[in-house]
Amino acid sequence: MTAVGHQVTHDAQNHRYVITVDGAEAGYAAYVLETPVSDAPAVRDFNHTVIAPGYRGQGLSSPLIRFALYDTLRTDLTYRATCSAVKHFIDKHPAYADGLAGPVQR
Repeated sequence: MTAVGHQVTHDAQNHRYVITVDGAEAGYAAYVLETPVSDAPAVRDFNHTVIAPGYRGQGLSSPLIRFALYDTLRTDLTYRATCSAVKHFIDKHPAYADGLAGPVQR
């Protein structure tokens, strides 16, 4: 996803989505991939979002989280929001609540 100087990419090897500004890493949203217990799809548990100090206050967390959630659904997975920034984003954008996974089954 690219828009006015920033780009969001999926770093699957490190289980995170990264936002860059003019090629420099500005932040990331990390997740843990939970494997399903039954026939349910795998779940990405977004547990940590970071915007680097020099990039805070520039509105970068919203496009980062938006793309991470969109891309998760696009790949037929669901997500969990244990990160407060992701929870807050979903609260402000209720349409993204549809992709939330059900309760953890152990």
